[in-house]
Amino acid sequence: MIHVFTRTWWKKNPSWPNGLEPHKGRKHTLAQVHSEEEARSICEEWNNTHDPGKLSRMAEFLRE
Repeated sequence: MIHVFTRTWWKKNPSWPNGLEPHKGRKHTLAQVHSEEEARSICEEWNNTHDPGKLSRMAEFLRE
C-alpha cells in the first residue's frame, strides 16, 4: 500500500532568517493506492494545481 499525502516543509519562526524554520509538518492524507504510478500521478496533479505557499505545502508519497 502507498500512502499519498501533503505536508509543509517550513514553519513560522520570527527568530530565523526570513521568519521560516525548516520543519516537516504533519501529514494530511490524500489517498491510499496500490501502484507507484498512480501515487506519482496524484502528486503531480495536486502539486500542479495548488500553490505551495510560504510554507511549501507539497504532495508526496510513501510505501507502507
